[in-house]
Amino acid sequence: MWHVKAEVAPAILLVVDFGGWYKLDSKVSNESSSDMIHHTQVSLLKDVIVPYTHLLPRLPLSENQKREILLYFKGAKHRHRGGIVREKLWDLLINEPRVVMEEGFPNATGKEQSIKGMRTSEFCLHPAGDTPTSCRLFDAIQSLCIPVIVSDNIELPFEGMVDYSEFAVFVSVSDALQPSWLVNHLRSYSYEQKDRFRRNMAIVQPIFEYENGQPGGIGPISPNGAINYIWRKVHQKLPMIKEAIIREKRKPPGVSVPLRCHCT
Repeated sequence: MWHVKAEVAPAILLVVDFGGWYKLDSKVSNESSSDMIHHTQVSLLKDVIVPYTHLLPRLPLSENQKREILLYFKGAKHRHRGGIVREKLWDLLINEPRVVMEEGFPNATGKEQSIKGMRTSEFCLHPAGDTPTSCRLFDAIQSLCIPVIVSDNIELPFEGMVDYSEFAVFVSVSDALQPSWLVNHLRSYSYEQKDRFRRNMAIVQPIFEYENGQPGGIGPISPNGAINYIWRKVHQKLPMIKEAIIREKRKPPGVSVPLRCHCT
């Protein structure tokens, strides 16, 4: 399959995030080697980050009700790789008042619990797990639960077209892991600020929707849905890809210039 990898690398790849690419290259026989898959194989320059499919139904702004819970999280406490931050946050937050941390899995019972939890909470915690992001972020947006993204390095869908700071709270890992810092920070937001976050979230809800709302999905795609936003993002990438290709072609023989992406 190695020739397939080489053939696919120059294409514009649709990826949910870049987390899964940071791993040992299995072609390396020495397991102690630190050789990594080069970041140019997946690149912000040429590739498009797409949203996970949300699992929870959309809550219209008109149906939003009073939220008694300050911060909500439902998921597995123990994860691999970046999940160590999740475990530490869990231990810090589990006994905080108006904070709900639930161990759960994506089954029918868990879905109903998540709908209730996200729709009755002001903020929804989004720590890294096996990958930097997950469908939980997009479930929170559809539930009008303000996402609290705890990450120092996360790439999100449609950035440049969507300003996440208008409806989400971004927190560094070092701040989040200070005792009581996170809950005190979230309590500092006024009602007006939280209301503005939710109104902005209601505007972008359709952008993360793949379905067109028609029976069986038959019919035209939504002009403001995820599919069209993906194509718009691809269109935005083309000038940068052409620039990278031209840059690579004009390189003098024998000169080594770091690849910006595998575009050729």
